[in-house]
Amino acid sequence: MEEKKLENKPDVVSVNKQQSWFYSDVVKDHFFNPRKFMMAGDEKNFSYNGLGLVGSPACGDMMKIWIQVDPVTQSIKDCRWQTFGCGSAIASTSMLATMLTENTGMSLELARKLRPQDIMERLGGLPARKIHCSVLGDKALRAAINDFYRHDGQIDKIEREDGRLIDKVLKITDKDIEEAVLEGADTLEKVQAKTKVGTGDPSCLPEVEQLIRFYKEKYFGI
Repeated sequence: MEEKKLENKPDVVSVNKQQSWFYSDVVKDHFFNPRKFMMAGDEKNFSYNGLGLVGSPACGDMMKIWIQVDPVTQSIKDCRWQTFGCGSAIASTSMLATMLTENTGMSLELARKLRPQDIMERLGGLPARKIHCSVLGDKALRAAINDFYRHDGQIDKIEREDGRLIDKVLKITDKDIEEAVLEGADTLEKVQAKTKVGTGDPSCLPEVEQLIRFYKEKYFGI
């Protein structure tokens, strides 16, 4: 029943329910005119004190973010980014950069709390199958914030994102389950196809199902 219901839902999660196109005008604007994009070779011309990298170009998805943090106010005064990714990843990171540097710059505390939903709301929505693309930017941002804290000597503020072990045999974490759901795995069978979770430790399956429900509600509202 649940899978049939999902198939009938529109592919686009849009803030404005009257919009029916796949990408909002805001998304298209940030894709064709990305803000704060770092051109190749310009790294040496940008002063930064925090650098974050997630993914790999070899895997098709990569995000790199440079941040310029005011050490006194602990706020982001400027930033730059590069990505190997799709239009949704480009638009999402462009909007993220805009949000980080608005007004006098976002504090590191608030920046660390940014969620993909916050970015998507400003974009006017993204296709459901592309929501996982918006996660690249905020992950790279958190890595850059950790990098700043590390070099600034604020070791106690560094937050690890290793995840909690769910399948202790195959070493699969809740982060692995989250990634699978973001990439469209909305049932236990689909999550298992992506991660093999539960094949090593079947006793974890009830918790896996609970996590799937949680992440579906968190990211898709279902």
